[in-house]
Amino acid sequence: MKLFSPKGRPLSRATAKNATLLNLLATPGLGSLLCGRWIAGSGQLLLAVAGFSWVIVWFLREMIPYYGLMFGDGPPHLPGLKMLAEGTVLFVVAWLWSAATSFSLLREASAGGQRSLENFAAPPPLKLDEAKIILALALIPNWKLQDAAIARTYEFKDFPAAVKFVETVAALAEQAWHHPDIDIRWNKVTLTLTTHDAGGLTEKDFALAKQFDGLSSR
Repeated sequence: MKLFSPKGRPLSRATAKNATLLNLLATPGLGSLLCGRWIAGSGQLLLAVAGFSWVIVWFLREMIPYYGLMFGDGPPHLPGLKMLAEGTVLFVVAWLWSAATSFSLLREASAGGQRSLENFAAPPPLKLDEAKIILALALIPNWKLQDAAIARTYEFKDFPAAVKFVETVAALAEQAWHHPDIDIRWNKVTLTLTTHDAGGLTEKDFALAKQFDGLSSR
């Protein structure tokens, strides 16, 4: 599993639970970053680190005067509890913020699981006849008919750009619960769509093809 997942990718319940444990029992913000909540996670982590650092500084200022007694006769100068209170407040704010984000992540993962169940239980779409397939192909001219499927090859500037496109395609396909065959050849990505449950092409294939074309133009 990758340490950091971009926001927009379907969130699994296991990932959401792991993020919650990191946020609440380890370091506030780490779990948020794990799920791609870059702004919230960065803010939570900065507050937590600032609060912890402030408490450490208070502790050092508290202990140094006592060690000074070993070499002097004067009473220790205590820094007071203000720094401790300030550091604690910063850390608590970070923890509460990360707790709110964790609740949002758990709710999103639960909703995603429910959508998957609904898609799994839904009846397969109707297979299109030849006339409807020709009309639908006219709207996506870069796609070619291959037996009972449609395919298109996208070309990018380099391999990382091609992989990034595939990751976005995978997230979109997972949300739609309709997965294309994917072939990567360095900077070229070939997608093939068909609806196996229907035994051929359906409106779902052409709708997803349009969305993939929109991704490639970004």
